[in-house]
Amino acid sequence: MTRGFYIGRFQPYHNGHQQVIDEIIAEVDELVIGIGSADRSHTERNPFTAGERIMMITKSLAHIDEIVTYVVPIEDINRNSVWVSHLESMSPRFDVAYSNNPLVIQLFEESGTEVRQSPMFDREVLKGSVIRKKMVKGEEWRPLLPEPVVETIEEIDGIERIQRVGDTDSVPLG
Repeated sequence: MTRGFYIGRFQPYHNGHQQVIDEIIAEVDELVIGIGSADRSHTERNPFTAGERIMMITKSLAHIDEIVTYVVPIEDINRNSVWVSHLESMSPRFDVAYSNNPLVIQLFEESGTEVRQSPMFDREVLKGSVIRKKMVKGEEWRPLLPEPVVETIEEIDGIERIQRVGDTDSVPLG
C-alpha cells in the first residue's frame, strides 16, 4: 500500500488543487493532505483558519470513493532543518510526497523521502493570491473553486473577512 502526502496552504482550496489531487489519487492507495501554516489566519495572505480549510477540503473530496484521505493541520515552525520531522510528527506515515515547491522538494529529498512533482493547472489564474485579490476587488472568483469551497466561504462570511483584513486604518491625506 502506498500513502501519499500533499501539502499546501489552501488559502483557499481551488480547482487547481482539486485537479492535482485527482492526478495523485491515481498513483496512491491513501492520501494525506497537510494544511500548511495551520496556525495562521485572519491576514491577507492567510485569511482562513485551519478548521475552515479542513472543511473546504473535506467537503470537496467527499465524492472520492477510490481512496481514503486524511486532512491534517501542520503548524509553521520556521526551522527548515527540522521541518520534515515536524511534519511527520503531525501526520500519518507516508511513502511519497507531492510538491512543486523547490524548498519543500529539497527538504523532503534531504530526509530521504521520495518526492514526485505534480502537474500545475492554469497557474496564472488558479493561484491563491490571484483568487484572494479577485475576492477583495469584488471580481468573479466562484468558478475558480469547487462548489463546496464556495459554500464554505459564503457560510463563514469569508469575503467580508478577506476584504476587512486588507483594509488599513489610515486616513487618506487630501
